[in-house]
Formats: sequence, C-alpha cells, structure tokens
Amino acid sequence: MIKDNNKIRLNHYLSDAGISSRRNADKLIKSGVIEVNGKIVNKLGTVVQKDDVIKFHGEKIKIKNKIYILLNKPKGFITTTKDQFNRKTVIDLIPNNLYNRIYPVGRLDSSTTGVLLLTNDGSITEKLTHPKYHIKKIYHVSLHKKINDKDLDKIRKGEISLKEGKVKVIFVKKDKKNKVKIGLYMGWNRIIKRLFKKLNYLVVQLDRINFAGFTKKNIKIGKWCFLNENKVKNIIEKNFLYEKKNNHY
Repeated sequence: MIKDNNKIRLNHYLSDAGISSRRNADKLIKSGVIEVNGKIVNKLGTVVQKDDVIKFHGEKIKIKNKIYILLNKPKGFITTTKDQFNRKTVIDLIPNNLYNRIYPVGRLDSSTTGVLLLTNDGSITEKLTHPKYHIKKIYHVSLHKKINDKDLDKIRKGEISLKEGKVKVIFVKKDKKNKVKIGLYMGWNRIIKRLFKKLNYLVVQLDRINFAGFTKKNIKIGKWCFLNENKVKNIIEKNFLYEKKNNHY
C-alpha cells in the first residue's frame, strides 16, 4: 500500500485526470502513450509523484477536482457525451462549463428514464460498471397489459433465457395495475425489455429508481444535483457491504 500522500500509481493518476478508468489506463500504459518527466513509461504498477509531469499523447495532463452529478434522466436523451446523428444527449442537460469534464456511468437507452450518475472519477466509474461488482439496479416497469402470476414465477425462478444466458433477478413483484417492480444485478443490453418481450409483454415505460444505492428522490425529471465525494463513497460502500451479505450469484 502506498502511504505517501504525494505518491500515486500511474493508472490511478490517469483515472483521476479523467483520461480513462484504471483498467483501461493499464492498457494505455502498456501501449507506450504515457510519458513521465519526459520518458515513456510502459511498466504496470509504476508509482509517480503527484507533481511529476505526466503526458498523454504528448499533452500534459493533471489530476482534476472530482465532480459527481446525479441526474433524473428524461425520455429522448442518449446516454453518451456525443452523438454522431446530433441527437440530444444527457450532457445537454448539464451546464456548459462541465461539458468536457464528466461522462455518464453506464447506459440507459433513449426511452428509459431515471437515476444516472455523471462524473470524471474513473475509479468510481469502474466500480459501478464492472460486472464483477454485481451492482444492484431497481426498476419500475409499465407493461401494455397486466402480468399474470405464472409469468412472474418464471422470472422469479430464473427460467427465462436470453442469448447471454438465464436471467437471474434479485426480486420481482407486482406493483399496481400493469406495473412491475424488479431488481437485478445483471447489466446486459436492454435486459428488462428483452426479458418481458420473451413472455409476450411490451414495456411501455421503464424507469430506473435505484442504481447502486443512488436514488432520484427529490430530483424532478430532467433535473440534477451535485453530490460531494464523501456522500458518493458512503452510498457505494453501504451498497457493497449489503451486496456482499446478500449476493448469491
């Protein structure tokens, strides 16, 4: 463990500078595009001083102040920083001075609403997106018709298979009328919509109400708020501790 507060692993430095996640930073280091004090460094595990001159593709970089924004995503916005077809992105909902400093954690498709975290913290991003961490997501699902108990049981027992394999859920229950509440760890692309389609139900509205312990409480649709670093880390730590006790997958 590195105890000197002025020393930091190079991959961590790149992550804190907003260049990439720590995992991808290792790939950048190995590729030879990182310089430390004028010399190319491609050895993993390299430790640098925070005041060293670090360059990425010849451009000097530095550790940024960490930014955390919690957004209640509305319909019609793409979860990315840029779109080649000039469609509206979640970044369009954020003030101009933050445009080039943050990116969304994970994805929600254009028609899905709800909790979305945006940050420049590569370490947090990796924790919240890597499959090995089993991050919990909870959704409210509105279907085109009321679901029957037999189909709910199939979901609950993990009997539904998609191309990636069987879908395992944490829980699933009827909410009201044609609404269902469902929690899961899996992050397969469009998993909720494909799951219900397999049972001949059309998802007419999908809203993520919880992502790794973050909720949209008191945040109106299309609005956002800043979170401080301690609060973010506390929420994630509590969520991980809970999942370690209750994760059976």
